Amino acid sequence: MSVPDYMQCAEDHQTLLVVVQPVGIVSEENFFRIYKRICSVSQISVRDSQRVLYIRYRHHYPPENNEWGDFQTHRKVVGLITITDCFSAKDWPQTFEKFHVQKEIYGSTLYDSRLFVFGLQGEIVEQPRTDVAFYPNYEDCQTVEKRIEDFIESLFIVLESKRLDRATDKSGDKIPLLCVPFEKKDFVGLDTDSSPVSVLLGVKRHYKKRCQGRMRKHVGDLCLQAGMLQDSLVHYHMSVELLRSVNDFLWLGAALEGLCSASVIYHYPGGTGGKSGARRFQGSALPAEAANRHRPGAQEVLIDPGALTTNGINPDTSTEIGRAKNCLSPEDIIDKYKEAISYYSKYKNAGVIELEACIKAVRVLAIQKRSMEASEFLQNAVYINLRQLSEEEKIQRYSVLSELYELIGFHRKSAFFKRVAAMQCVAPSIAEPGWRACYKLLLETLPGYSLSLDPKDFSRGTHRGWAAVQMRLLHELVYASRRMGNPALSVRHLSFLLQTMLDFLSDQEKKDVTQSLENYTSKCPGTMEPIALPGGLTLPPVPFTKLPIVRHVKLLNLPASLRPHKMKSLLGQNVSTKSPFIYSPIIAHNRGEERNKKIDFQWVQGDVCEVQLMVYNPMPFELRVENMGLLTSGVEFESLPAALSLPAESGLYPVTLVGVPQTTGTITVNGYHTTVFGVFSDCLLDNLPGIKTSGSTVEVIPALPRLQISTSLPRSAHSLQPSSGDEISTNVSVQLYNGESQQLIIKLENIGMEPLEKLEVTSKVLTTKEKLYGDFLSWKLEETLAQFPLQPGKVATFTINIKVKLDFSCQENLLQDLSDDGISVSGFPLSSPFRQVVRPRVEGKPVNPPESNKAGDYSHVKTLEAILNFKYSGGPGHTEGYYRNLSLGLHIEVEPSVFFTRVSTLPATSTRQCHLLLDVFNSTEHELTISTRSSEALILHAGECQRMAIQVDKFNFESFPESPGEKGQFANPKQLEEERREARGLEIHTKLGICWRIISFSGGHLGLGAPLLRVLTSKKDP
Repeated sequence: MSVPDYMQCAEDHQTLLVVVQPVGIVSEENFFRIYKRICSVSQISVRDSQRVLYIRYRHHYPPENNEWGDFQTHRKVVGLITITDCFSAKDWPQTFEKFHVQKEIYGSTLYDSRLFVFGLQGEIVEQPRTDVAFYPNYEDCQTVEKRIEDFIESLFIVLESKRLDRATDKSGDKIPLLCVPFEKKDFVGLDTDSSPVSVLLGVKRHYKKRCQGRMRKHVGDLCLQAGMLQDSLVHYHMSVELLRSVNDFLWLGAALEGLCSASVIYHYPGGTGGKSGARRFQGSALPAEAANRHRPGAQEVLIDPGALTTNGINPDTSTEIGRAKNCLSPEDIIDKYKEAISYYSKYKNAGVIELEACIKAVRVLAIQKRSMEASEFLQNAVYINLRQLSEEEKIQRYSVLSELYELIGFHRKSAFFKRVAAMQCVAPSIAEPGWRACYKLLLETLPGYSLSLDPKDFSRGTHRGWAAVQMRLLHELVYASRRMGNPALSVRHLSFLLQTMLDFLSDQEKKDVTQSLENYTSKCPGTMEPIALPGGLTLPPVPFTKLPIVRHVKLLNLPASLRPHKMKSLLGQNVSTKSPFIYSPIIAHNRGEERNKKIDFQWVQGDVCEVQLMVYNPMPFELRVENMGLLTSGVEFESLPAALSLPAESGLYPVTLVGVPQTTGTITVNGYHTTVFGVFSDCLLDNLPGIKTSGSTVEVIPALPRLQISTSLPRSAHSLQPSSGDEISTNVSVQLYNGESQQLIIKLENIGMEPLEKLEVTSKVLTTKEKLYGDFLSWKLEETLAQFPLQPGKVATFTINIKVKLDFSCQENLLQDLSDDGISVSGFPLSSPFRQVVRPRVEGKPVNPPESNKAGDYSHVKTLEAILNFKYSGGPGHTEGYYRNLSLGLHIEVEPSVFFTRVSTLPATSTRQCHLLLDVFNSTEHELTISTRSSEALILHAGECQRMAIQVDKFNFESFPESPGEKGQFANPKQLEEERREARGLEIHTKLGICWRIISFSGGHLGLGAPLLRVLTSKKDP
């Protein structure tokens, strides 16, 4: 026998073999439709008996295997069913002749046969025949199963007759010697009756025992097939004793295997071949003794042949013997299998029998959960030397070995043989390599190597399995899919290799894999679509979460000038109306959970929003990432893709991804998408191991306008740092002389998509030690608001008046400089014109204070800082109560201008008036004029001091009115006195109207910047 049946199991010994084959041309679909219906009749109960008959169907069976039918009767083809198409009466004779030719192939062993004819109608159909069944078509054939049952009953009749004929004790008849094919030549011409030499040597008795032992074994096979399990056990025991006495090892092995098969059938009614449904023994009381089946110590006890009858064991005798005694224990079954296999191994022509016995033993051990012993049988099966096998037979052999190793739990060993079978599918000796079969088998090896095609399984814990073997297998999958003509599969497997095995690839392997991947994706880009395979398996997408590796994700707040603010309600911003309690632990807990989910700032519909990622390039070469953008949900979001290039092993590198929310609501940043090496990836944050994030959910409020401001002043190098933490979007600077006034023109441009409907302007002077006189910043908003609502793209102007009035009279350095020049100082600030260019008073003046001894020292310059805050709103955001703030920082450097060094009075011609004498000093570098309402302009050169006389009405300070709430408002007498002095000084300033102007500047008329406080208010009699 040369063709092994790898699906053999111990219970097959009790089956009758029936071959089902087509005759002529029959479509495969129609043939297997009927074949499945035939196979459904796999067992029947024998009429008027408690026995069950089991049938094993095959649609292909090598005739040479049929020659071993005497050795083991379950290998003998006893039934033949043929299926044919015949549509005309003319073709019927030829069809029937083919049926007879088919029967001749198995003619020596057939008990009965049937021919199923489809499509033939007419007189031929009406003729009654037992061996032929006619059906009009493949749909109208309801009696197929019934005819199969009748066919099996006819097989049983023949089987039973043969059993009875062989089981009857014919001591006077000569028992024939049953032989296997390769033994027949050894017994040709042997005459044990006439040879005197044989008598002398005792060969005759030896030969007779051989014949008896083999026949007993044969009868045991027939009893087992006929459903007489106990009888078969008795015959097997007797056969073992007879054959062992004459050292007939091959048949002794067969008898032991038959004994094992009968015992397996008794112990494991459900079968060992993995077939669905347990076989039910309807005869004898076997299931009633199931509790004793696994009882150890069952012995080989021979039954007296006299206890056997033609109908089986004598009932009286069987009760005394006990059925369990004739059956092997589970442990003994394996021992007998080992013994039988050792006998088979003595014959090189019995390699197939030995192999199948190993497979049967493994299936039994698998049920007994004795994996190590099973592996020994399988290891023996691997080294059994059969004839030169075809490539298809090699594939089948390795596949079955793989399944058996899987059955006993040796997953890696199973995967090894499955992979060998896959490689055999594309062996060089095959003219047309089966790459699809190779790919299918390779896929089946994955679980054995702890390899899953789902990348999520590789992000949980440590790596499982041997990475080197896994990479080799993945490379083979890539190559097989390419040879199949499926580049999408190649890209998917290569992407999986790069993603999951990145830590195990060398630098050169990383370069080779990425180069191969780019070559594949140039023809078929990688996508995130699952790939469905023919076998029902689906390959999930493979996102490149390691190219690059993302360590931190942070949603960024909008810039300070674009952040939305909620208008305060009447109840106040921090008061909750949901609970009457000041503090509730339940509410606090819920708020904590909400903080973990939602970030405490807002994004604005239509504005560009940013998410910062800290990424790392693990590759030893520059990594180009294209089309990198955000993945979001909850709000319609327009992602603005970015492209970046990361240097080799770059370390953490910040990357900012941007996008624009198109609608309002709660938006969740789920991840990001990339295109790397031609593979498009959707990387979800939930699938990224070890990632840090401060939250991924943020609220998107309705759209607001965007205001951009530009001024007539240059930008400042000084960045204001307000104590309140407000961020300044723009800083401008200007240098003015003390008392100078300047207009600041601001252009307000709506650069957003919503109309600007509301604007509020406030100012705030930062903390300063300097005393300001008058209005520092002033404006009129009505003219600007008249241009509202300001549509997108439109510009409005806004004018702010800057007036700097400081007191320089108490600056010690400046007073010292003037005293060194012989000037008596009692200084007062006057206003000066605006200067477009900031310049020091004295060029080339040393900056070092100890070395400065002139009036041009920089320490004389005073600084003022203020913030202009623009609060604006409009569009849907204004309806929802949101607004934006835009801040402008002002940095003003103030230099001293005009001083009054000496003040005195002279009587005038009128008693109501007097002459005010003022010594005026020009501390600037420019020529200026100073004038009053009642006198002509006085020209002063740079650093020049002149006296001017002014006729004024006398002042009565004693009768100066006090403000109504003055005493209540100022409890401190010093503050009260200071306030009075300022009011009186303002009155003098109004009466005099002193102003100055620098001639070289193009500025307009400027007035007095501050009152003459220090001297005039101290005079008792002006």
